[in-house]
Amino acid sequence: MVSLLSSDSTTAAEDVQRTNTLAVTSLPKTFFEPRLLDVLRSHFSTYGEINRWVPLPGFSRILIVYTREDDAESAKIHSDPIVLDETDGRDQITLRVFRADPNPLLPTSDNDSSIPDVNYLRPPDLEKNFLISPPGSPPVGWEPIREDPPNAIPLADDLIVALRKLQLQERAPAGVEILVEPSDGGVGVYVEDCDGEPEEDEADWVYGESAPTRLKWRPVATAMPPTSHFWCVQSLVIT
Repeated sequence: MVSLLSSDSTTAAEDVQRTNTLAVTSLPKTFFEPRLLDVLRSHFSTYGEINRWVPLPGFSRILIVYTREDDAESAKIHSDPIVLDETDGRDQITLRVFRADPNPLLPTSDNDSSIPDVNYLRPPDLEKNFLISPPGSPPVGWEPIREDPPNAIPLADDLIVALRKLQLQERAPAGVEILVEPSDGGVGVYVEDCDGEPEEDEADWVYGESAPTRLKWRPVATAMPPTSHFWCVQSLVIT
């Protein structure tokens, strides 16, 4: 048997903060079965339109968000407490209904407006990125400064320009190089790089893609190390 003990809190309700959310507590685990949840929801929906019905089995409670604060207050007054009489299979159960913190209403159909951004939690301002460690022995008057976030660009433009200048400095000029100058009709030594190919311009190379010179690279085969051969001589003994 279910008993609803209406508490005489009409005058007391004027002194409390109005809310659209109730918390039904002290729920046994068996009450979170779909059939029993439907019974509880149909009971609380008799007091007004429910915007959100949030069962929380881990906390043994249900959060009920009403569309109107008056409906939530009426459900609180007429449903606290809910007493389930003792039976052969279980003891008496008392469910309490408390006022909870107000909650924003969520859209119930596609025609409703979207949820305002103010209803979402905002991350705190990042005052420190922990990229710069404080000095081991800070001087007098030292205070941490607000750190800039890391560079979001993978390779900054100034770094690309510096690498390109370094590449131009290391690039050897093509042509014939004289190692030994011929003198008095002697022999001269000239060296020319016949395998050298003009390097392609990588101005259009996009960071994250394979460079044009990398596409032509092929690994060099490694020679097998020398092996020792042992010759076995078989002796035939004729008797």
